[in-house]
Amino acid sequence: MRYYPIYLDMRGRNALVVGGGAVGSRKAQTLLRAGARVTVVSPQVTAAIRSLAGTGELTWHERPYRASDMEAMFLVFSATDDPDLNHRIEADATRQHVLCNFADAPDRGHFILPSIVARGDLIVSISTSGKSPAVARRLRQELEAYFGEEYGPFLQLMGAIREQLLARAHAPEDHRKVFDRLIDEGLLALVKAGDREGVDTLLQSVLGDDFDAEHLMVR
Repeated sequence: MRYYPIYLDMRGRNALVVGGGAVGSRKAQTLLRAGARVTVVSPQVTAAIRSLAGTGELTWHERPYRASDMEAMFLVFSATDDPDLNHRIEADATRQHVLCNFADAPDRGHFILPSIVARGDLIVSISTSGKSPAVARRLRQELEAYFGEEYGPFLQLMGAIREQLLARAHAPEDHRKVFDRLIDEGLLALVKAGDREGVDTLLQSVLGDDFDAEHLMVR
């Protein structure tokens, strides 16, 4: 196995995107959704990046890349089609111990990005270690069909239940039994069907009369 699978906590961390085209725009927006502080360096950018810069959601330097742009960065995405520039970015990132990814040449960087299925807090990642993006894409499509949008609110509810049990000093070793029962007795299907009454009935059957979805979700 060449790559070590890991999920990075990007909240509040500095991320650099060099290149403001369609690829750079996607990278920047994904980083923003993960809570990163994003800087884009490019003489020209998409309308999306320009808009995000205008609202202060990211920083845009309207100029070519400089080595000093790498300072204080946690990771960098090179989204340019200039081989010489990419080489400079790679050298700068390696020298400053910054994680680096190249959109058009993933084997040259320090990490690759998996294909992702996101349903709220559920994140399923698929990687073929760069061997076949087509296979990764096909698997992602199959998983998107399997994991429906209901997994988002389902995980929100399960997380709220866990927080409430911890707040009540509920023994952590007993959590598995509780959650296994909620899953086995069809909580996901009830959420998918939008059956709030059925959800509350199941919660109260397993957890007690003072549990209901409405109050759990506003905590």
